[in-house]
Amino acid sequence: MVEQDTIKLLRECDAGIKMGIASIEDVLPYVRSGTLEKQLTECKEEHETLEREVRELLDRYQDDGKNPNPIAKSMSWMKTEFKLGLDESDATIADLMTDGCNMGVKSLNRYLNQYKAADEVSKDITKRLINLEEQLAIDIRDFL
Repeated sequence: MVEQDTIKLLRECDAGIKMGIASIEDVLPYVRSGTLEKQLTECKEEHETLEREVRELLDRYQDDGKNPNPIAKSMSWMKTEFKLGLDESDATIADLMTDGCNMGVKSLNRYLNQYKAADEVSKDITKRLINLEEQLAIDIRDFL
């Protein structure tokens, strides 16, 4: 049970990290503020660090990981394109990213509760990812 829950939790982290990186990459070309750009770039780099950790653990279990749900990814991209098409401001970017962070935090907490038997290393990575998402939402509030 521990191994099953561990793999499932790591898969969800893998998908969430990939979604976060893609979302940041989608908005970075529109960012005007150097401060916001720095915050998003640093957050993306931290996501990439976690991605490597998750990948290493999944490799130990000989698991391919998980990609974000294609429908969710497409809907996110369309929302981003639509909102930025109407208003290419840093406020719009902060709004989009805050929504994404909140959805990520909600999902990751749900998975932490669902996969209670996961090992502590995987739970720690999940909690670090949650904290990263929460902190980004706080850091970019000034742009809302």
